Amino acid sequence: MGAFARARVFAVLATLAALCPIASGGEASRNFTTSDGVRLHYIEAGTGETVLFVPGWLMPAEIWRPQINYFAPRYRVIALDPRSQGDSQVAPSGNHIKRRAQDLHELIEHTLSTRVVIVGWSLGVLETLLYVKTYGDAKVAALVLVDNSVGETPPQEGGTTIRSRPPNEREIEMAEFVGILFKSPQPPAYLAWLTKQVMRTPDEVGASLLAIPYSRAFWRSAVYSTARPLLYLVTASLRKQAATLRTKRKDTSTEVYTKSGHALFVDEAGRFNETVEAFLDKTLKTSGF
Repeated sequence: MGAFARARVFAVLATLAALCPIASGGEASRNFTTSDGVRLHYIEAGTGETVLFVPGWLMPAEIWRPQINYFAPRYRVIALDPRSQGDSQVAPSGNHIKRRAQDLHELIEHTLSTRVVIVGWSLGVLETLLYVKTYGDAKVAALVLVDNSVGETPPQEGGTTIRSRPPNEREIEMAEFVGILFKSPQPPAYLAWLTKQVMRTPDEVGASLLAIPYSRAFWRSAVYSTARPLLYLVTASLRKQAATLRTKRKDTSTEVYTKSGHALFVDEAGRFNETVEAFLDKTLKTSGF
């Protein structure tokens, strides 16, 4: 990315920051080392109850910028760069969902969080559910799962795909992938920056992250394995699945975003933030621990 494009990105982020000021405690860029020796990066801002944001496939923590700025005045916000994504180390091993669920466990332990609300998006939904399935919900106050199937019926409808291109056209392919995340217009510099971010993850690592050895029935059992309050926010392709989950699972709230792309928390950041905030206000006041 050229100097002019970088300046445009910084201008966009500065505008977002001005609209949603950070809490007085400030913001920190932090790292910790996992039990298998990989350096993971995360953003931490604010104080209070911990809200952990987990991005999707290839995405950086910074994609949660509208949420980091919005929630930091009232909560301790942590946004993770998963291994091999964002500013975390491109790991030589462990690039699979089971290890990344363990990374969540180790991050929660590292940050000394007594209880945490986990907000997972896309692949982050599955990593969050695998964390709960593997390590239990003793430190989980609530879950916010954003726009991925949880294995309920019916299966997800449709879905957007991009055309696979030769390796020497990977930047074009990744630009197409980034572009279909949104329905609302995004600044060209922001899209260019996000494309560079997703390209930090090598192609073979990205493919490994999508090799998920679990069935739909497994994810369905995972989402019912915890009784913690759940907020399920989805686009239209998961509308029917959300209705089924809300009917069958106690203490589940859902909302459908028909005007948003997959990155609905960017497309409709104001609506998303207010919905999650209301959920947190209700949940954390009535939580039993």
